[in-house]
Amino acid sequence: QVQLVESGGGLVQAGGSLRLSCAASGTISRLGDMGWYRQAPGKQRELVALIGSIGTTVYADSAKGRFTISRDNDKKMVFLQMNNLKPEDTAVYYCHSMSEGSWGQGTQVTVSS
Repeated sequence: QVQLVESGGGLVQAGGSLRLSCAASGTISRLGDMGWYRQAPGKQRELVALIGSIGTTVYADSAKGRFTISRDNDKKMVFLQMNNLKPEDTAVYYCHSMSEGSWGQGTQVTVSS
């Protein structure tokens, strides 16, 4: 089973940037399809971005043009570069291994207006 650990969250002003990282470990030879999700208080968890094993990407409408998902297969890491952050981006962000079904513990992103 794969374990996922997110990092890089924090408090930022509107218009700022953050880069989230997700490190995978465990009995896994390579990462498969990976995703970033987020959950704001009182709301359901929602998809932010997906990246396939060969680099194909999918973004939620709210992320298009501002967020970029990427991966480093050798290091078994996935990243989410978030630019032009808005207060509505405030949430706990989770890394997800779609092939393994694993979730990280989440990292808090707070955007102040």
